[in-house]
Amino acid sequence: MKKLLSTLIIIGAIHTNEIASQDVEETIVVTSALIDTTEITNPLYVIDGDEIIDDATTSLGDAIDSYLGVSIADYGAAVGQPIIRGMSGPRVKILKNGMVNRDVSGLGADHLNDVDLNDIEQIEIVKGPSSLLYANGTIGGIINVVDDCISAINYELPELKVGYETQSVNDGSSEFINFKNNFNGFNVNFGYKNTEFGNYDIPNGAIMHEEEDHDDHGDEDHHDEDGHEENLGFINNSDFAEEATKFGISRAGDWGYVGVSIDNLESLYGIPFHGDDHGDEHGDEHGDEDHHDEDEHDEDEHHDEHGEERIYSTTDSESFTIKGSYNVNGNLVNKIDYTYRDTDYTLTEAHAEEEGHDEHEGEEEHEEHAPTVFANNATEYGAIFDISNDIRTQKLSFNYVDEDSSIVGEEAFMNPANNEVLTLGYFVGQDFDMFHLDLGIRLDQVSRTGSVTDEDHGDVDNFTIDDDVSSFAVSIGRDLSDTLELNLGFSSVERLPSVIELFMNGPHMATGRFEVGDPTLSSETSNNFDISLNFDNGEYFASASFFINDVDNYIALIDEDEDHEDEHHEEEHHEDEDEHHDDEDDHGDEHGHGHGNLIHANYVQEDAEFDGYEIEFGRTFDLGAGEMTLSFGRDVVNAKFADGHNVPRINPARNVYSLSYAQDGLVFKTQLKDVDTQNDVGEGETATSGYQMLDARLTKTFDMNGKSKLKVSLFGRNLLDEIARNHASFVKNEVPLPGRNYGIKFNLTY
Repeated sequence: MKKLLSTLIIIGAIHTNEIASQDVEETIVVTSALIDTTEITNPLYVIDGDEIIDDATTSLGDAIDSYLGVSIADYGAAVGQPIIRGMSGPRVKILKNGMVNRDVSGLGADHLNDVDLNDIEQIEIVKGPSSLLYANGTIGGIINVVDDCISAINYELPELKVGYETQSVNDGSSEFINFKNNFNGFNVNFGYKNTEFGNYDIPNGAIMHEEEDHDDHGDEDHHDEDGHEENLGFINNSDFAEEATKFGISRAGDWGYVGVSIDNLESLYGIPFHGDDHGDEHGDEHGDEDHHDEDEHDEDEHHDEHGEERIYSTTDSESFTIKGSYNVNGNLVNKIDYTYRDTDYTLTEAHAEEEGHDEHEGEEEHEEHAPTVFANNATEYGAIFDISNDIRTQKLSFNYVDEDSSIVGEEAFMNPANNEVLTLGYFVGQDFDMFHLDLGIRLDQVSRTGSVTDEDHGDVDNFTIDDDVSSFAVSIGRDLSDTLELNLGFSSVERLPSVIELFMNGPHMATGRFEVGDPTLSSETSNNFDISLNFDNGEYFASASFFINDVDNYIALIDEDEDHEDEHHEEEHHEDEDEHHDDEDDHGDEHGHGHGNLIHANYVQEDAEFDGYEIEFGRTFDLGAGEMTLSFGRDVVNAKFADGHNVPRINPARNVYSLSYAQDGLVFKTQLKDVDTQNDVGEGETATSGYQMLDARLTKTFDMNGKSKLKVSLFGRNLLDEIARNHASFVKNEVPLPGRNYGIKFNLTY
């Protein structure tokens, strides 16, 4: 109660009025789980589903990477972890229809988000801590993927969609089918999508090698290696295959609606870099004399010409959801929205002797290492009580989740852990004469249970961490004129450390590190101030948002410096040095610890400050036959610890130039993303060069006898074939972004 009272004393807001003109249709679906939760709509950045469906199939992060304030931490083409205003990992939650996605993406940089982008209604992005209205601990924000698999309204007409897509950069294709209809009062929704992409192409000369590798090869081998760089036109083990199926049935009426859905998503994707193994793999590649044969390979041989070992992951997720709403229309409660979801998710990471892997099914190669299985099982309940009246909008929310995470296998870096969260929330919005006020309060009762095994002696220490955390957000918005709007805010959001930050203790090959958590970590507290101005007169538009986010006890993964590691090693491992370092001698590890070639890194806490801005301005031209819009946008994030050091893996500033033209079923869009060089690096990081990424898409809709329509999209990505590296990626040097990509997509609707 003390926390709640102190929370209520603090004043402020966090609601960014989002940029409205980045070629995104701002059509808000009223049935959205987020928008329907509260009248607070300023922070919502809504991307129409057609923008995603008509474009090239990508990861979730890559699909939204071009929007201001949002970036990506990639790990090859399959994996793209979203970043919002410099915040990532457990600070950014991915939601499906308003419920947190329960996969294992938070347990590894090489783990993809379990999200199907087939036939979605829209994507909603909430920047900043105002996202506490929808999920706990969201210091960075949320991304909500919305579909109508469980429809809240009755389908009026049957609808069948089929589509096909092909891309040049990965020699791959994707096809889908979706069907909706109402049978005797029951809404039925079925969707299926199958995607198969090969290794993706990269610009010539994009592969980088460490200087020590050059030294080892000698001058003659270095010459060969240079030839290899020029001729290696793809990233090995960057293939991706996915099969997604969803089925939903619902019934709707004046009383509300209720429905169930079953979702299944299976994937198989190669891991292009894997810490310790990467060095051995490339050492073998560059040490043999077969480089002169590289010129003779073609794209059909991408899978087998240079890797002796294949590292890949398979995923399998099943979720069962019950969702509905009941119109009470009582004196106190107007409506009750309720949800239930049960999720079973597994990710299996395996090593195999590579004899060619053109077939994605089976992976019958001889395995050299036992697989590692990541599992996450979660059960979640939620309810929202609408108690609004004629004066104000009011809602009470309740949510409970019980989540079990486990890692079993050769590379298990964390013991099984349990996460339980009970949430109570109150949200209110009211118009006053001079301004509009929104307030949200959230109380979370969190329990984390796990253990840590001593690396040397095998002793197991068990931990149960119980804590109550409180968060709140207040926003004040005012219309300064018919065309100008001001929003001010302040928020305080508390986040308990995740299970991986608490209990991690082992080799994490995806990051090339031996990571160590800390069960004594305390909660992060984000204190965020935000101000935004928006202007729109129908012809000219402009928007500016500025934020300062002070985070107390910010949790970061920090590499130990060599001197510190040597000291730690001498203190902790002196007694069993000979036994502990047998493998280390073989690897020549400069860091010690018997951790092979892995860097030792710890989860530590230190106060940090994030600040930055997003600005955009543009103009819309009425050309008679059509409409053209030109815009310029820029986003900047700065992040430093209290001691003046830079927070690691913060993406650099970007300029975004956009042009769009629409006329009678024809839409043309092009965008140039100019990314600055990142010289503000954290400890152990290197600077990352800037690049220019030019994308374009031409979409034409053909009306076929008024009963059906055919939509054809021609798209191009990285048209300049730029060598591009993502600073936020753990594998930026080894895994550059894809090269030039052309593709075509067909969508036929009956």
